[in-house]
Amino acid sequence: MRILMFGRGAIATFYGWAFAEAGHQVEFYVRPGRAAQLPAEVDLRIRDGRARGAEVDERWPVTLREDLDGDYDLIVLSVNHDQLDGAVEVLAPHVGDATVLVFGNVWADPAAVVSPLPADQVVWGFPGAGGGFIGSELHGALLRNVFLGFCDDSNRGVRYRAVRDLFQRTGFSVSRVRDFRDWLWFHFIMDAAFLAPVLAAGGRAGFARSAGATREPFLLIREMIPLLKARGGTPRLGTTVASRVPAGLLGFVLRQALSRENIFSHVLDQTERTGYMTREPAGVYARDVLAEARRLGVALPRLAALEPVFELV
Repeated sequence: MRILMFGRGAIATFYGWAFAEAGHQVEFYVRPGRAAQLPAEVDLRIRDGRARGAEVDERWPVTLREDLDGDYDLIVLSVNHDQLDGAVEVLAPHVGDATVLVFGNVWADPAAVVSPLPADQVVWGFPGAGGGFIGSELHGALLRNVFLGFCDDSNRGVRYRAVRDLFQRTGFSVSRVRDFRDWLWFHFIMDAAFLAPVLAAGGRAGFARSAGATREPFLLIREMIPLLKARGGTPRLGTTVASRVPAGLLGFVLRQALSRENIFSHVLDQTERTGYMTREPAGVYARDVLAEARRLGVALPRLAALEPVFELV
């Protein structure tokens, strides 16, 4: 399979490497002028969850290109949610017959975001990986599980199955989500609910030590559920858990999980180490949730109280 990763960010590199290791032809699209600024090789310092967290320490040569002309089988579009509109606009005239996997957070209406693309060529997914770059080195972990799903009836056929089979043959476990729009929105408020208290606690270490801090995300999720309903979302199992299970108990379970050395804690450590858990990249989730709540007239007093922590000066 000939695969184009749109951008050469951390998530694109994790999965581009995995696909290349499985024998696929992988290339990375980067903005004009960017190829000369990026190293021709990536130094992988990661853990591979498909192999029980085995450490990967290798130098991987990557193919960068500054145009979108090519006969690709799959284009993986994994960019920050606030860059998705622009990425779709750039990509749309060059899709050809390729399947486009939208692979990451979405806070807008998914159908509206990808409307410039052929609807029957779009497949929806979400990665299970995390970390970041320090120079040419990629740190973090690739987890075994990925999520694939449906936002409407147009993407349930051959293209979805081809993407599912690609991940499974590459050693991943695929979780299927029937209503991916609601899943994406709930995941987005979860990111906002967890990242804002981490910022307020001064980082992961301070957050993990504090009973009050680890309780806060679940109170924030509980507060944000009416916002999902106001947007037309349907409550999920996660909303039920956040609403009915005491936040103190959930916070205790979270503290226990964060205190153990495992691949998930490694992802968090490396994500923070590589600069993601700072006001600019992490705060955008809370800022966008709060902006939408104000637009719809939904009160989020707990999140608003944290605004000085994540709002840019």
